[in-house]
Amino acid sequence: MLVKEFRVILPLTVEEYQVAQLYSVAEASKNETGGGEGIEVLKNEPFDNYPLLGDKYSSGQYTYKIYHLKSKVPSFIRLLAPEGSLEIHEEAWNAYPYCRTIISNPGYMKDSFYITIETLHSADDGESENAHRLTGEKLKIREVVTVDVANDPVKPSDYKLNEDPTRFKSEKTGRGPLQGPRWWKKCDPVMTCYKLVTCEFKWFGLQSRIEKFIQDVERRLFTNFHRQVFCWMDEWYGMTMDDIRQLEDATKEELDQQRQRGEVRGIKDE
Repeated sequence: MLVKEFRVILPLTVEEYQVAQLYSVAEASKNETGGGEGIEVLKNEPFDNYPLLGDKYSSGQYTYKIYHLKSKVPSFIRLLAPEGSLEIHEEAWNAYPYCRTIISNPGYMKDSFYITIETLHSADDGESENAHRLTGEKLKIREVVTVDVANDPVKPSDYKLNEDPTRFKSEKTGRGPLQGPRWWKKCDPVMTCYKLVTCEFKWFGLQSRIEKFIQDVERRLFTNFHRQVFCWMDEWYGMTMDDIRQLEDATKEELDQQRQRGEVRGIKDE
């Protein structure tokens, strides 16, 4: 088991991020779907009486998705895995400002593989020492990683000029560009996504290699996604939650059609 806590700092309020995140998930899903691969949304509905973070949060929105993968996993896994096994299931309980996501592969790996991503969104600049209330062994083995969306390196294949926070300035809010070390010390508002990622891959001889790969992929995804969240600000700023639900419904239909045609899109293994 490998545990990392990624702290993603952004020049937003916690309330703004709720809309920004959901908008960006919908848009990013389109960029990752095509050519028989991508994201299938099976459920998107309210939930209640599901205790999270010590019963502090218990109601919100539940989603169930299947990720149809092939080109997006390491080549050595593609060689080992039988046809049809590269489907990843994702269940998410969004009780904002807290969210829990569980990723699994019930068709092949069953109980031998899971990723849990627990996120607490907080109005601070990343200095809460134990936002997830960890105790015991999990607290001891947790590694803290600060994600700097402006200064952390991105792969050349991921870089887009219009998604570079060091160049973007919002016309609607005047925020940006994000420049210099620890730029968040000069920002108001500011918030942090505390993303606790726990992964386990029980496959003899491959466990440590795959768990490290998973954590590296999560960091890459968090970095790229939150660069988009900031640089798409003028698209989502001012939207309401009703606007978001309508967008999600439309996106589900578009993903179903898009997955069946065209070419594979989005981030691939390199």
